[in-house]
Amino acid sequence: MSLFNFWKKEENNLFDENITIEETRFVVLDTETTGFDYENDRMLCIGALVLQNGIINIQDSFEIYLEQDHYDKSTAQIHGILKDLLVKRPTELEALQQFLDFLGDSIIIAHHTIFDVTMINKALERNGLPHLTNKTLDTAYLYKKTLIQSHLFERKDHYTLDDLADKFDISKKDRHTALGDAYITAIAFLKIVKKLKERKEINLNQLFK
Repeated sequence: MSLFNFWKKEENNLFDENITIEETRFVVLDTETTGFDYENDRMLCIGALVLQNGIINIQDSFEIYLEQDHYDKSTAQIHGILKDLLVKRPTELEALQQFLDFLGDSIIIAHHTIFDVTMINKALERNGLPHLTNKTLDTAYLYKKTLIQSHLFERKDHYTLDDLADKFDISKKDRHTALGDAYITAIAFLKIVKKLKERKEINLNQLFK
């Protein structure tokens, strides 16, 4: 192998080869929002859990309900967050500051990560703060890597969190709460990594490829 190819290989790796998936601090997150419009809708709640050493640390969790300027009765039927559920809630800026402290430089895991991260980044923009720079993983994408490549098996373009919960027999008792969905996502991630390891040895860098 030429020196050029060696350098090229190293550049393709995001992390040191000695860093294991197990020792890495992941923050698994979910947001509940007033809708799906990045510009006009707002976050109602951010829920997040720390996943490290194969353990979901429930004690080390984050859940915050934001002050509401926007309200949509149709989405309230899904997430159940009513406008007057809590008397005093932190502002968007206060909630973001608390979340950033919790997140640190951890790798973010979510289901359809682009939605949650974009909602958070739009909120950061509104408050004059820089976008997140954390590396991200998406369980919707990672799940596809576990599927058998066969013309006999029809793969869907999109797999919902309900699809993964059903596939891995994960309870959906707290579905459509931010912390509940983060918990389902965390369990799904652990099961996905286990399935990938059954095929071949994988490291942290390979999760991003």
